[in-house]
Amino acid sequence: MRRSPPAPAEPFLSGSNSSYVEEMYYAWLENPKSVHKSWDLFFRNANIGQAHDPHLPQQLERKASFLQSHGLAQTPGKAEKVVEDHLAVQSLIRAYQIRGHHVAQLDPLGILDADLDSFIPSDLITTIDKLGFYGLHESDLDKVFQLPTTTFIGGNENSLSLREIIKRLEHTYCQHIGLEFMFINDVEQCQWIRQKFETPGVMKFTNEEKRTLLARLVRSMRFEDFLARKWSSEKRFGLEGCEVMIPALKTIIDKSSEMGIEYVIMGMPHRGRLNVLANVIRKELEQIFCQFDPKLEAADEGSGDVKYHLGMYHERINRVTNKKITLSLMANPSHLEAVDPVVQGKTKAEQFYRGDTAGKKVMSILLHGDAAFAGQGVVYETFHLSDLPSYTTNGTIHVVVNNQIGFTTDPRMARSSPYPTDVARVVNAPIFHVNADDPEAVMYVCNVAAEWRNTFNKDVVVDLVCYRRRGHNEMDEPMFTQPLMYKQIHKQVPVLKKYADKLIADGTVTLQEFEEEIAKYDRICEEAYARSKDNKILHIKHWLDSPWPGFFNVDGEPKSMSCPPTGISEELLTHIGNVASSVPVKDFKIHSGLSRILRARLEMTKNRVVDWALAEYMAFGSVLKEGIHVRLSGQDVERGTFSHRHHVLHDQEVDKRTCVPMNHLWEQQAPYTVCNSSLSEYGVLGFELGFAMASPNALVCWEAQFGDFHNTAQCIIDQFISSGQAKWVRHNGIVLLLPHGMEGMDMKRKITDSVMLLMPDIVLASIYVLLVQNGYNNVGALQEITLGTASETADGPEHSSARPERFLQMSNDDSDAYPEFSEQFEVSQLYDCNWIVVNCSTPANYFHVLRRQILLPFRKPLIVLTPKSLLRHPEAKSSFDEMVSGTTFQRVIPENGPAAQAPQEVKRVIFCTGKVYYDLVKERKNQDLEKQVAITRLEQISPFPFDLLKEELEKYPSADLVWCQEEHKNSGYYDYVKPRFRTIVNHTRPIWYVGREPAAAAATGNKNMHLVSLRRFLDTAFNLEAFEGKTF
Repeated sequence: MRRSPPAPAEPFLSGSNSSYVEEMYYAWLENPKSVHKSWDLFFRNANIGQAHDPHLPQQLERKASFLQSHGLAQTPGKAEKVVEDHLAVQSLIRAYQIRGHHVAQLDPLGILDADLDSFIPSDLITTIDKLGFYGLHESDLDKVFQLPTTTFIGGNENSLSLREIIKRLEHTYCQHIGLEFMFINDVEQCQWIRQKFETPGVMKFTNEEKRTLLARLVRSMRFEDFLARKWSSEKRFGLEGCEVMIPALKTIIDKSSEMGIEYVIMGMPHRGRLNVLANVIRKELEQIFCQFDPKLEAADEGSGDVKYHLGMYHERINRVTNKKITLSLMANPSHLEAVDPVVQGKTKAEQFYRGDTAGKKVMSILLHGDAAFAGQGVVYETFHLSDLPSYTTNGTIHVVVNNQIGFTTDPRMARSSPYPTDVARVVNAPIFHVNADDPEAVMYVCNVAAEWRNTFNKDVVVDLVCYRRRGHNEMDEPMFTQPLMYKQIHKQVPVLKKYADKLIADGTVTLQEFEEEIAKYDRICEEAYARSKDNKILHIKHWLDSPWPGFFNVDGEPKSMSCPPTGISEELLTHIGNVASSVPVKDFKIHSGLSRILRARLEMTKNRVVDWALAEYMAFGSVLKEGIHVRLSGQDVERGTFSHRHHVLHDQEVDKRTCVPMNHLWEQQAPYTVCNSSLSEYGVLGFELGFAMASPNALVCWEAQFGDFHNTAQCIIDQFISSGQAKWVRHNGIVLLLPHGMEGMDMKRKITDSVMLLMPDIVLASIYVLLVQNGYNNVGALQEITLGTASETADGPEHSSARPERFLQMSNDDSDAYPEFSEQFEVSQLYDCNWIVVNCSTPANYFHVLRRQILLPFRKPLIVLTPKSLLRHPEAKSSFDEMVSGTTFQRVIPENGPAAQAPQEVKRVIFCTGKVYYDLVKERKNQDLEKQVAITRLEQISPFPFDLLKEELEKYPSADLVWCQEEHKNSGYYDYVKPRFRTIVNHTRPIWYVGREPAAAAATGNKNMHLVSLRRFLDTAFNLEAFEGKTF
């Protein structure tokens, strides 16, 4: 037992506790019916010394026999002492179960407290005098106590001496395994864990299992040694100090395969990644070794990535279970933990496509570093997705490589919590800390973790407390900042030698067998190294983590370079519109305000027109008919931030009864998933990105509540969505819907849905009259209220902008390169880009761009700047004629009014995108300039539609060219479109800017300032002499 300064003894039962027992006993003596039946039986049997009663509950019988054995049956005072001592022992057992991990021997180096806490809990018997805390004494050590049902330390025995109880508790909770699980509020789960760890002799391995473990340790360690010998000056982020991670992962996979798992998806940081690829995924060693050749040429397009970021997909037979297992290690960037939600999303998708609703076939394993697990907020976001209906993966096994340092930062400076794993407590995940220099303890813990996940379908954490033998990378000098730690590390005997010596000593293996195992793997590495020299070209696609069999040609190229028309038949449009306007479930009571919305949809369908919400409905519904799964996720997407969507109907009289009409379009259709997410952007966008990786035959959309909310998911956008294909040759068709528009704080229209939807029609009519009397004559806006919904009002200036300039800046098309046009130019341009950025001005174009996303022969991320006020703008509607068969997405919508009829008379062409078009059209009409000014809408901004804009520019050879935007000059689109327009005209004509002046904030928070700046740039846009005499 560990020694420490004695703590002041404190009786366990004192005060109210002692009084309670005493009062209960004497109350029984006075009137047996005044206490609970169980205590009545207990005291009665204790007093009369009854040896056996077949009707007496077993536990009470044991209590009675104990009292007899202590000669206390006839003595109330002694009986009370026995009760107190048993309660004390129960409390002692519970103390070890709760706090035993604090004194467990977890650090292989023996110099740090793994929990950053130097105190030793006063209720653990680390010294004999601490027995006084429970009112016990050294003389009680040999007394026999009845064991409670909340422990399994007795095995087949129901009672043990106090000395043996303490010994067994220390063996279970204070050795090389530290258990945190007593915070779990499920008794069955706690009992399950107790049984797995407390049962005597439970942690035993056969000789064959020990030999397998040794062989796996040999491969893990000799792989790192081989790399160190061959490439001593190369970064590889080796696993030295935690070589046990390889057999740990293989054990988890073995046990999971045994329990029915067929597919394991993994995410991990760079440390140990090459070893995992070699010895867990089983990537060909020569493919890994050739990555160290500086002369290796890349065969694939794109920029590629460093070898310790690459992923892999592999199907093989598990040698332990002889079952087929598929392993996928996800590629990831340098941003630690960013891959976590991506792995979860892909896991969810694979479960979804297999119908694996309980997670019995597909699971995920996430590996973490200790500093990142505690420090990165996305870990917390990902944990909080773990039990949400549309995001759960039915349990993830988290393995923390806890080398007790973060780069150069001491744990005491890296976290405030005792352990790096404490974040997992928020979801009641058990945490198993284990000393990584005890391989058998590690294997046992990993077996239990795999069983836990596949039994309870809940997350679990394995904390491998280890060390990092070298610096952050192989070129780093750790002695600068951690001199004492690294002095100890330099003395540390490697775990392979420790374990081999142990097995040789007990006769499990011979020294010769051990040396032969080493020589065998060294020979495998040398032969692979020789073959690697023949590899002169690197094929990144051989490292693909999410292949799409059958979607591309054998060489990974698209099967065609064309896209069919995106329109659909009028019959389909009408059918979808009718379903969107109905409640397809009987006896389903919807809100009266929603009834008005559905009636309005039906009226639009009859009139062959659509607004934004109905166009989206028709896009989704039509691809569902084609067998394409549609998933829409994000904050409040079921109703829509602006109360325009209403894809989930709620019964007003039956709690939690809902209806999704989209899933009632046809008998044979793909399922539609629409799900409100947690209030997370980083985690949820990463999740949806992962979901979209699993299959090309899905339309996966993430909608931001407001467009600017994507900024808290910037890491996913920068590291995965923008550059994922360039780095990892990995296509992804995720759609980002980002509400965008400079609406101003229009207080006249700030009438909330919750109020409007409750108002009867007669009250709405009264509001119309009042608004008209107060000079608000916009009939179209008044019609919005008829539908029972109000226009959006921004909650702050930030919500005005989805920051399109950021997406455009990261677009990879060259502003100075004049392209060659061909029949396939549109599709080829899309294929060459890293993503597509659009700002649609009509519902029909929004419909088409969503359908095009699926009909393209490849997949690219789609960034859609979606509207707010246009959702109900009376002019922002489209006819069925723009959506029927034969119609397509319009990258550019040219002027089609009087100006287009006489282009030679046009003095100015205004190019714009999005909502500002409607402001411009209204102002042009007010100034009677419809013949002199043409307005052309740029619907697809990136890749830039050079071909169509060239035609527009040639149509108006003598006109001023103006780019008009409502955003500030240093944001929006101008810096992107300006050089591209100049390239089209070979720098012979200027493209003038009209819009708001540069500003630090996305928009003003002052209504008057908003209107003044709007008025100013509209005046400039239609002042035909505004640029005379100016130089560009």
